[in-house]
Amino acid sequence: MFLLPVVGVPLVVALAWSSLVFVDEGEYVVVERFGEIVAVYDRPADRGLKFKLPWPIDAVRRFDRRVRLYEPPGREVFTADKKNLTVAAYVCWKIAEPGEEASEFADRPVVRFFRNLASPAVAEARLDSRVRSLLNTELGGIQLSELLAVNDSHTGPNADDRSGGLLARVAADVRKRLQQSRNGKPALTDELGIEIVDLRIRRINFPVGNRQAVYDRMRSERKKEADQYRSAGLSESKAIRSRADLQYERVLSSARADSERIRGTAEAEAIAIRNAAHAKDPEFYVTLRTLETYKKILNEKTTLVLSASSSLLKMLTDGIPEKQRSSKGPTKSEKVRHSANANSSDP
Repeated sequence: MFLLPVVGVPLVVALAWSSLVFVDEGEYVVVERFGEIVAVYDRPADRGLKFKLPWPIDAVRRFDRRVRLYEPPGREVFTADKKNLTVAAYVCWKIAEPGEEASEFADRPVVRFFRNLASPAVAEARLDSRVRSLLNTELGGIQLSELLAVNDSHTGPNADDRSGGLLARVAADVRKRLQQSRNGKPALTDELGIEIVDLRIRRINFPVGNRQAVYDRMRSERKKEADQYRSAGLSESKAIRSRADLQYERVLSSARADSERIRGTAEAEAIAIRNAAHAKDPEFYVTLRTLETYKKILNEKTTLVLSASSSLLKMLTDGIPEKQRSSKGPTKSEKVRHSANANSSDP
């Protein structure tokens, strides 16, 4: 009798706790009773605390209603020109929202999902096979050159590129065909209770066996293109250098011509000035030139051998001509002689 309260109270609490169902806003809840569905909580009004019969009479099945991301591994496909590629895509899916007209439990998407798939892993396996089949069909009608046509190899395809728009169209077609009826069967939502939110192609690559050969070909093509650019650059460099050298020679020739012209004009003016000065006193010019010659050729060790008729010898022996001496005034010896005569004549 003492054990009855000790065992009974926890049992009652456990049974009462198992009779409560809290429906979160991020999930769908299905309640089964001996294998039969007796309640489905999949609408916004169903959120909150609900009641059921205690376990094991009623069992609760919970399903995530949020969007799930599935990224299957890349699969090899063939293009229209028989080139094999590895294409990787991703699928965003979720259990479909119930419609207003779905009043019966069997018409609810979560019930279809529970009966046909039962788990997200099975759903993603079914999606993988269908997506792979549709991608093979869509990409099988497209040339490889169309898939690889991009404006910038560093950023990859985008909506402005031909290949970017093509991949977006392929993804949209696959997503549309997933939702449509196939071979008389209902749409994906009506059949499995799931909805495709988004589907995109995330990567296109070459198979590992062909990748090195493709890279070598791409490298040779880029090298050929680089050589063309380099050749064009060298040709342009030579043309620019030739034009610069020609301009340099023209400027230098013009400067030299101006220099020679200015030098010639200056020399002509200097000669004219010198000739005008020499014309005023030719004998003084001859004497001045003779003295300049003495300055250049005579020093303490000079020995001259001159003829008797040499003008250089004449000035050394006879001195400066009288006319030039008188024009310059009395010499120092004449001044001394004149002073001596003046002193002797005094009383």
